[in-house]
Amino acid sequence: MSEDERSGTGWPEPAGPTRPEGPAGEPDPRPEAPDADELSPLAPAESDAPGGEPSEQAESGAGDEGDEGGPEPAAAGWRQRLTGASVMIAVLLALLGFTLVVQLRTTSTDPTAGATRQEDLVRILSDLGQREARLRQDIASLEESQRQLRSGEQGRQAALEEATRRADELGILAGTLPARGPGLTVRFEAGSQPIAASRVLDAVQELRGAGAEAMQISGGGGTPARIVASTYFLDDGDTGGLVVDGRRLSGPFTITVIGDPATMRTALNIPGGVVASVQGVGGNVIVEDRGAVEVSALHGPLKLEHARPVS
Repeated sequence: MSEDERSGTGWPEPAGPTRPEGPAGEPDPRPEAPDADELSPLAPAESDAPGGEPSEQAESGAGDEGDEGGPEPAAAGWRQRLTGASVMIAVLLALLGFTLVVQLRTTSTDPTAGATRQEDLVRILSDLGQREARLRQDIASLEESQRQLRSGEQGRQAALEEATRRADELGILAGTLPARGPGLTVRFEAGSQPIAASRVLDAVQELRGAGAEAMQISGGGGTPARIVASTYFLDDGDTGGLVVDGRRLSGPFTITVIGDPATMRTALNIPGGVVASVQGVGGNVIVEDRGAVEVSALHGPLKLEHARPVS
């Protein structure tokens, strides 16, 4: 039987080492299939055969080194890749070691960071929190004080304004301040008889009862006199005039009054009132409305000797 028949494939057996068989013990049917050892890029260039002798495959590989398409170029490429990766790993490890050394040196040279413990850091943080709380309380207290001062200032300002207003009102009523406003002028002209002081006093009382706020009386001669609560009227028998708070006035007499014109005019013209009584003795009373009159005569301040305010 020939060698071809003994192989069972019809193919001549190769002169080299036996190729690996396929499944079920059959040899690889590919005529040019390389050995499995040749396909591995990690296969060593030489393999020790039993007894320390190199195999034929190693000798064949050494003899074909540098040939195109042989296993040695692939193995050389993998060696270069492994060498490049090793270099990168070595560089990264060197950088990591350098970073750790710098960090350790920085930590060791910083006395605060090296000496501060966790408990100390917690205590410092707590102190800072308490200090912040105290500062916030101080700010709130100062703001409250500022608000109270402003409120007190506003209260004092309001009280001052009220006191000023009351002082002005009392000054007008007391005759120590001049006044200006709407009102009337009431002129008394004598007839067959002089104008009596009682008639003028009745006119003043009726005007005051009708809401008069400020009054003064003037005559044909002399200076005007301010009419206040303590003003008195006397007849001057020698001249036929009047004596008002010690001042002599001659007729005709004119009362200038500040108040509501309509109300005061009605009060003067009531039946049996001042106008009617003066006309009954031959005299005349002329009442004129004024949009603005001025009471400029002043009365000296009264000095109280006995009356005191109730506390």
